[in-house]
Amino acid sequence: MEDERGTIGSINLSQKDKEEKVNLSSQVHHLPCCIKFNGPCSVSQYFKPKPKGMEIDGLAVEEAHFRGRKLQGTTISLPNGYSGFVLAKNNSGKRKAFDVSEGRSDNWEMKAKFDKLTYWNHDSPPSKDDPFLRSFHWFTVAEAVSSPLYVT
Repeated sequence: MEDERGTIGSINLSQKDKEEKVNLSSQVHHLPCCIKFNGPCSVSQYFKPKPKGMEIDGLAVEEAHFRGRKLQGTTISLPNGYSGFVLAKNNSGKRKAFDVSEGRSDNWEMKAKFDKLTYWNHDSPPSKDDPFLRSFHWFTVAEAVSSPLYVT
């Protein structure tokens, strides 16, 4: 039987570093596609969302095009008390000798944060019934399940 050990790691979300953390609010996009590229790109030169001037279900609709396909989306705020983070591996952290020899230690640090994001649909305008938007209801469920229960 193969040894099934997990990975040990840490995530540093502190802002005590000397460098200022970038705020990416209104610059984070959830696209309905897979982009098989990881590196720098002049996205703002090609991807230019514009307000469409209409609302559906109380959501302000935006329009953009990506690789010739029309996208319709909306910018939403994350729920109160929640933030999004962009993480990067930190290779300078201290590791236990065991973890280094096994190659199983991951240390991550925050590079940027955001509290708004824009999600996009291919063939339909954004709606309160979109699966992506409906997934935010799980925040309420998670809070209810993890809150202490007081019985009198």
